[in-house]
Amino acid sequence: MKKAFVLLSIMACMAMGALAQAPKVYNESLDAMKQIREATALARETGRYVMCQVGGNWCPWCLRFAEFATNDSVIAPLMAENYVYIHVNYSKSNKNLEAMKYLGNPGRFGYPAFVVLNEKGEPIHIQESESLEEDKGYSRKRVEKFLRLWNKKAVEADVK
Repeated sequence: MKKAFVLLSIMACMAMGALAQAPKVYNESLDAMKQIREATALARETGRYVMCQVGGNWCPWCLRFAEFATNDSVIAPLMAENYVYIHVNYSKSNKNLEAMKYLGNPGRFGYPAFVVLNEKGEPIHIQESESLEEDKGYSRKRVEKFLRLWNKKAVEADVK
């Protein structure tokens, strides 16, 4: 019994150490509304939309998506071409309540949640993460479809 407890304690410490080593992509000290305004201005200047990834450094799926979105050979260029990509923090230390309300309470879908803002900064879509997941990561096919359906060209395409 004592050996099992020691083994469980060691495994818990290793898991916590792995989380501590994970890259931090959310800046908990940022004012999220200011961050959103700045991203919207850049999106307007560059003809893109804003992709807000809402979550925190405490969320393993948030960190997985951030790595996937910036390193995948198909997804990374698609993101860069079509979106100003920001990480909007929600954590115990900074809940950014004004931003959460502005973004339509995306936490109701779990974390991460993705909120697409048009060039005026208006939320036009909230995407939950689960349908984009596959095994212990993200499905390139599903994420690519989501990104292509909600980019500026697709949303603003002339309907004839």
